[in-house]
Amino acid sequence: MSQSHYIGLDVSARTVNLCTVDHDGRVVHERKLSSDPEEIARHILSLPFSIVRVGLEAGMLSQYIYGRLAEANIPAVCVETRHMKAVLSAQLNKTDRHDARGIAQMMRVGLFKPVHVKTPTSQHLRTILTARQLLRNKFQDVENEIRGLIRNFGYHLGKVTVRDFEPRVRELVADTDLVIVADALLLARRALRDQFGRLDDMLIRLARQDEVTRRFMTVPGVGPLVALTFRATVDVPSRFARSRTVGAHFGLTPRKQQSGEVDRSGRISRWGDEMMRSLLYEAAQVLLTRVRRWSALKAWAAQISRRRGHKKAIIALARRIAVILHRMWIDGTEFDWGKRPEGVAPSA
Repeated sequence: MSQSHYIGLDVSARTVNLCTVDHDGRVVHERKLSSDPEEIARHILSLPFSIVRVGLEAGMLSQYIYGRLAEANIPAVCVETRHMKAVLSAQLNKTDRHDARGIAQMMRVGLFKPVHVKTPTSQHLRTILTARQLLRNKFQDVENEIRGLIRNFGYHLGKVTVRDFEPRVRELVADTDLVIVADALLLARRALRDQFGRLDDMLIRLARQDEVTRRFMTVPGVGPLVALTFRATVDVPSRFARSRTVGAHFGLTPRKQQSGEVDRSGRISRWGDEMMRSLLYEAAQVLLTRVRRWSALKAWAAQISRRRGHKKAIIALARRIAVILHRMWIDGTEFDWGKRPEGVAPSA
């Protein structure tokens, strides 16, 4: 009977260092390959070893390589980046070859934290969301740059709507030397706004077509963007054994430091997906400050706001919205507004 062997892959942009160790930790095979998943899969399948586990670090190419290895029925594991960095930092000399050896040893002893590799559907949706966010940020950058440039010459734009921004700028810089510069930037702004609108419309259509996101949008404060981002980020709801852990996954729970007599809780960890965390925060703020209809969820957050302050209430509410969305996904239910106590105004 052949011995069990473990493989570590150190992936870079163009090459992959492969290391194979046996069950005693001895290096039995090393090779430098290209980052082509087909070549990597063929080489692993050609090895005369019984492969128990293949490990690679989460990164730019990890999803692409992991998907091909999974299709070839190779037992691949994608390892959490921070965990792997902490383990490999014990090495005296850091090289790609040594990193591959370290990853192989992690696979052998089971000292790793696997991460979820998103499905192709989730990756596609996430690509649209990321592109939309990029266009929005660049659109805002161009607007701010225009404001700053004309302010240097004494022109103050003031508060204007998105639609009135361009006419107002052209009115201010008319018959000045800034016309050419302003025209170029305004044309770029218009193009960014048009393409941002295209992606925004696409996301709205996707949200309306999907039954899960439609149920998510029954939660007050949750719109198409929050619903689709949550769907793409969580991807497979069953990977969370308990709904209450979703908030921690998005970095919405306080850090904990306990050692001996020291035991204190700090600010939220801010780990996990930054886009999802920001959107949950915005959804909580909308629910607490703009939604007029009464709900048990809003009443709960309002009590926290009175006791602990508005900011802590927003964080707690964002965390609870994440828990509710996950539970709705698991149970297939819609949002429960709760029963309003007698004597409480409908808009309270």
